[in-house]
Amino acid sequence: MRTLIYTAFVSVDGVVQAPGPEPDYPNGGWTFQGIDFLEEVYELKAREQEEASALMLGRASYQAFAPVWPSMTEEFPKYNAMPKYVVSTTLTDADLVDNWGETTILRSFDDVARLKETDGGPISIHGSASLARGLGDAGLLDRYHLLVFPWVLGAGKRMWSETDKERQRLELVESASYANGVQKLCYQVVH
Repeated sequence: MRTLIYTAFVSVDGVVQAPGPEPDYPNGGWTFQGIDFLEEVYELKAREQEEASALMLGRASYQAFAPVWPSMTEEFPKYNAMPKYVVSTTLTDADLVDNWGETTILRSFDDVARLKETDGGPISIHGSASLARGLGDAGLLDRYHLLVFPWVLGAGKRMWSETDKERQRLELVESASYANGVQKLCYQVVH
């Protein structure tokens, strides 16, 4: 069985939108502006790329990353080479870029559940706030890898849904605090 890991830059109040500059979001770039850059904060991101066997994205994140990531050969060599899964009810094969390796469109959370049942290593989910909320609500996420930045952003896309559901226990499996105020929090979902 494969492990689904949602990895995110997140503000203290749960916003994951626009950690890099985004013109239509007033707080865009919040992970880089007004905070000291410390290389050790991003060690988790390098390790995730080494450990992942596939990348999963929602439609909007795929459409944002696909034109850019294939050219980022130094930053994302393994992500660029590994298989990708896009969860979308609207994308077609004609919408997929042809320079980013093997990409499969999954049409439903049932398709994601079937993928989890296959052999293979962890699948890393980046961006994709709507996808993360849906997968979390469906009980399909296994881990959360969070870099929590010391910002309260207010409005913005959040990683947690407001769906009325039974509480879900998370087990802290790794953590660290950094001099710039960022916290690394890695949780295993207790099923």
